[in-house]
Amino acid sequence: MTRAIVLLSLVVLVFVGLLVAGQKDMGPLVVTREGEQKIILFLNEAQDVTTPGLDLRWPEPLGSVLAYPSRWLYLNTEPDTVQTTDGEQLIVDNYAIWRISEAIQFKRSFPSGVLAAEKRIDRAVRDDVREVIGRHTLTEVIKEEREKLMSEISDRTRSNLADFGIEITDVRINRTDLPGETLESVYARMTTERERLAKKNRSEGEEQARRIRAEADRDAQVIVAHANRDAEIARGTGDAEATRIYAEAYGADPDFYSFMRSLEAYRKSIDAKTTLVLSPESEFFRYLENSQPDGTPPVSTPPTP
Repeated sequence: MTRAIVLLSLVVLVFVGLLVAGQKDMGPLVVTREGEQKIILFLNEAQDVTTPGLDLRWPEPLGSVLAYPSRWLYLNTEPDTVQTTDGEQLIVDNYAIWRISEAIQFKRSFPSGVLAAEKRIDRAVRDDVREVIGRHTLTEVIKEEREKLMSEISDRTRSNLADFGIEITDVRINRTDLPGETLESVYARMTTERERLAKKNRSEGEEQARRIRAEADRDAQVIVAHANRDAEIARGTGDAEATRIYAEAYGADPDFYSFMRSLEAYRKSIDAKTTLVLSPESEFFRYLENSQPDGTPPVSTPPTP
């Protein structure tokens, strides 16, 4: 019983030792953690790629192990100066999200490791950014087609680096700045353009105002002319009706009509402040001199011989 316990303890110790050695890639066991992948080499030739867990390896010096990350990696590229199709200079700062998709192909492409791969990715991203942005204007890059441009850059970089065992999921532009001298010229050009648009809009507004005023004046003249025409027609109709009524009244009783017209003339021409110097025999006082003090009608008297 004691011998069995000792034997079991030896086995456990050996296993633990192999496990510890495997974590250091020294023993026959290879321990692959989450987020990494390892290439098992035999005589410096890649044999297999491990996944998280335990794997067997060739003992040294026949075999060796290379470890690479399997997670997504972030690479922030250095700012670069790019010229747009309208001649503007832009300082573009971008980044890339990538990972090692084919570890064996990656080792063949970059024997020195991840650092060399990052330099290659940085160069590819710069070339693609310069190529894509160089075919668009400043306004399209900054505002109108920004998302479309980043998608095109990602597709180009992904295609260019696929043969190196690298997978690119996204290339994004952090920011786009204008150089100092270019910034001043852009501001000056923007100011000139805004002034031109302001003058154009102002002139168009003045033209519309003149047209509206002309139409309003024309409509006013037409309305006034129609109103004057209708007034003249109404006035003529009224005058004709008044003339007809006067004619009927005069024809019915000429003396009474003459009397009423004289009274109306007296009322309009004589008041408390009126002074008239006329002959008593004037036709104007014909009805006054023939009236009686008590208001009775005048009596005709024969003339004195």
